[in-house]
Amino acid sequence: MKIMIMKSAHKDLEIFFEYYRDQGNLKTAGTLIKSIYQKIERLSKYPDSGRMVPEFQSQYLRELIYPPFRIIYHREPNHISVIRIWRSERPLKID
Repeated sequence: MKIMIMKSAHKDLEIFFEYYRDQGNLKTAGTLIKSIYQKIERLSKYPDSGRMVPEFQSQYLRELIYPPFRIIYHREPNHISVIRIWRSERPLKID
């Protein structure tokens, strides 16, 4: 199954990377981003592995939990759109 990462999710990853880099943790930043991409790539084989997002209760809007992150995606018949990558302690906003 094809995976598309939306601009909003790319922006989220940029913010996380910049935060860790600015804290002097460039290695941690790289490792974190790589791990998130690996979780996302698994969706191509297991698109329904994430749970429904509790805030929305839609069978098509799902999330992977990768503490402290929530990887929010929309499950389509032929592809997955990763919408947001959100810190779990923050209220979820879907733009």
